[in-house]
Amino acid sequence: MKLAFYIHIPYCSKRCGYCDFNTYTPSELKITSGLNEISGAYIDLANQEIDLAKNKIGQEITVGSIFFGGGTPSLMQPLDIGKVINKIKSDFHLADSAEITLEANPDSVDKDKLSQFLDVGINRLSFGMQSAVPHVLKTLDRTHNPENLPKVTGWAKELGFSEISVDLIYGTPGESMQDWQQSIDSALSLPISHISAYALIVEPGTKLAAQIKRGEIEQIDDDLTAEKYLVADKSFSTAGFHWYELSNWAKNDSKSQHNLSYWNGENWWGIGPGAHSHINGERFWNVKHPNSYKEKIQKNELPIQDSEILQASQIESERLMLSFRLTSGIETKSLNNQQIQDLSTYVKTGHLNQSDWQNGRATLTLNGRLIADRIVREILL
Repeated sequence: MKLAFYIHIPYCSKRCGYCDFNTYTPSELKITSGLNEISGAYIDLANQEIDLAKNKIGQEITVGSIFFGGGTPSLMQPLDIGKVINKIKSDFHLADSAEITLEANPDSVDKDKLSQFLDVGINRLSFGMQSAVPHVLKTLDRTHNPENLPKVTGWAKELGFSEISVDLIYGTPGESMQDWQQSIDSALSLPISHISAYALIVEPGTKLAAQIKRGEIEQIDDDLTAEKYLVADKSFSTAGFHWYELSNWAKNDSKSQHNLSYWNGENWWGIGPGAHSHINGERFWNVKHPNSYKEKIQKNELPIQDSEILQASQIESERLMLSFRLTSGIETKSLNNQQIQDLSTYVKTGHLNQSDWQNGRATLTLNGRLIADRIVREILL
C-alpha cells in the first residue's frame, strides 16, 4: 500500500491574526523558555504515534511523501526532524524518490539551519510568504520581515534544495491591485519552482474576524479578489509556472506530490494533535490539544478523537470536489445523465473547456475556476 505521512508541528512563536489552525504559542502553553524546550520531547511523542500507526496498518507500506506542516515546523531542531524521517525509514519502505517537505517561516531559519535540514533529509521547502507589502502583512498580523525571503530562498538554492515553494495570500482588506502585483513580482523574482496563492478566508473566532466585525478593518472585496486571481494566473503562467490545482502553480515536474495524494483520494496518516488521516475509506482525527495528545501516547494509545467509515456517496462526492480542482478534471463517463446535463450548460457559457468536453472530460477554463465551488455544488445536489 502507498502512504503519505503528514507530521503536524502545532507550535508557533506567535499566532497570526487570520489563522485558525490548531497551533499553540509558548505563552498559551505556559512555556517560559521557548520552543527549544519541547522540540525533542514532542518529536519523541510523534515517533511513538508512528509506531502505533505501523501496528494499526499492519501491512507492507511504501511511503511516497512526508510533509512537516504546522504551526511552524522550522522552529524545531533539525536533528529532531531527522529523527522522524529516520523512524519512517526504519518502520516502512521510504521510496527513493520520496518528497520530504518542511514548511518554514522565513524569520525562523538561517543558512546553517537550512543546511542542517538538508542533511537530515528534507528535500523540499515551503516558505510562508503571504505578501511582500508591509501594511498587508500588518493587517494579517504576520510578523516576518518580507526582506528575508530573497535571503532564505537564495541560501536554500545555494545549498542544493531543488524544490522551493512560497505561499501567497490575496484579498486582504486594504490590499490594492498594485500591492498584489508587487507581491507577485517579488515572489517570481525568487529562485522557486512552485507557488501557491490562496484567497483570504476570514475564519470565525480569529482576531481578524473580530476586527472586521468591530469595523476596525474593512470587509473583503470579493470582486477585487476575483480580479487578483486572474492577474496572478497571468503572471505565473508568463513566468513558466503551470496551473495544476485551483490554488497551485508549478514549473515542470515540481508539483507537490504530497498534496496530490490528498486531491487524488489516496491514503495518508496525520501525526500529531488534531491531525487527520484517511486509510482505505476510513477517516479519523486526533485529539486537538498537545496535553491530551501526550496523555494518550504515554498510555500507548492511538490519540484518535473520533472516526468515520465513509459511505459510497461520501467517497463519490469527495472525488468530484477534489478532481474538479485539478487540470485533469473529471471523466464524463463517470457522471450520471443529470450531472452531464447540468455541466453542459457551463460548456456553453465558457466555464468548462469545450474541446476537453468533446473528448470526454469536464475541465475548468480560467473563468470556470472563479466559480468552481458553485459548479461542484450543482452536480452534488
